[in-house]
Amino acid sequence: MSGLQDPEIFRTVLDSLQTGVYLLDRERKILFWNDGAERITGYMRHDVVGRFCRENILVHCNDQSCVLCGSTCPFTQTLHDGKSREAKIQLRHKQGYRVPVRVRIVPIRDQHGSIIGVAESFDEQRFGFDERRQHNLAAYGCLDETTGIPNHGFTQFHLRENHASFAEYHLPFGIMRIQVDQLARFRAAYGREASAAILHVVAETMRNSLRPSDFLGRWTEDQFLAILINCTTAGVGEAGERIRKVVGCAGLQWWGDELSVTVSVGHATAQAGDTIDSLLERAQHSLDQTSAKPHAAAASSAAGGSAES
Repeated sequence: MSGLQDPEIFRTVLDSLQTGVYLLDRERKILFWNDGAERITGYMRHDVVGRFCRENILVHCNDQSCVLCGSTCPFTQTLHDGKSREAKIQLRHKQGYRVPVRVRIVPIRDQHGSIIGVAESFDEQRFGFDERRQHNLAAYGCLDETTGIPNHGFTQFHLRENHASFAEYHLPFGIMRIQVDQLARFRAAYGREASAAILHVVAETMRNSLRPSDFLGRWTEDQFLAILINCTTAGVGEAGERIRKVVGCAGLQWWGDELSVTVSVGHATAQAGDTIDSLLERAQHSLDQTSAKPHAAAASSAAGGSAES
């Protein structure tokens, strides 16, 4: 038998792939977790192997809901009907932020054709993230230390550039003012370190959810500014709703507590005769109207556990 036909060779190759791969038995217990799964999720093998999918380690969600569980769980559906599935979903990284991925789920059958488990492979869909550009911005002092995204000064510069392009060439763009709800209350309850950690989670989650052409920067202590080019008023509004939902699915383990925040989003699109100030004022007015609506609690606690942050 050729050495390449040795089953251990196949396992080693599967183990070292940078695409995430994991296997579940019929009870949905995790039996295998490869290098790619560790890289994409932040969870090591010892964190997950032997645990059950129903424990919601990765807290899968889609555009409509935060947890794909029960009858809607694609793993359960594949176990029942034996059909392969593919979907775009988001999982929660060990550090708390959301990561968009494309998943592929296939049934595993024994020699008699009976389904004995399922396998999932998944790849990141974070097209807006450019590590080289991130490194360059950091080297020239353009990044916010707390969140790792462009700071207020560089965000102002980017906004001026887009406004000038609109004024001269009529290239459409819109902005979103994104406010972390009740951040001062969160900081008073959990401290400055927890506040900084949750801001990083929010920033990373939002950056992963925007298009490659979009820009996200820190605006004020509790606000972010997103700039979306070639986007209609309806498109900016839809992006804002998506951001609001996905941040609500993010969270942070902090000394045994599960901490999360909500955000309010105001938006505006550039119009003829706009100044930067008038555009920002319209977005702030939209944000004020949104912030007046009731929101879910800013943080929740889960029982037991130790710090993972």
